[in-house]
Amino acid sequence: MSSTDTEHTGGGTSTLDRELEELLNQEQLEDGDHERFSHYVPKDKIVESALTGKPVRALCGKLWTPGRDPEKFPVCPTCKEVYEKLKK
Repeated sequence: MSSTDTEHTGGGTSTLDRELEELLNQEQLEDGDHERFSHYVPKDKIVESALTGKPVRALCGKLWTPGRDPEKFPVCPTCKEVYEKLKK
């Protein structure tokens, strides 16, 4: 690869975007308890999702597109457990 190549290879956000696009194409958005719980997701991912409409992955592994007021739901127990372990 020469220094004039404009295509980037390897990791980074382009890889994450490509992997996310593949997941979306496979229709792997999950139904389930995201309607019953408020999940933990990094704030920057919530903002990105609000701007782009792309789904986010919660600490518990749930993949969904946020759209409801999280204050109206109890916290997901799995997300809370993972978060507590990360704080230690």
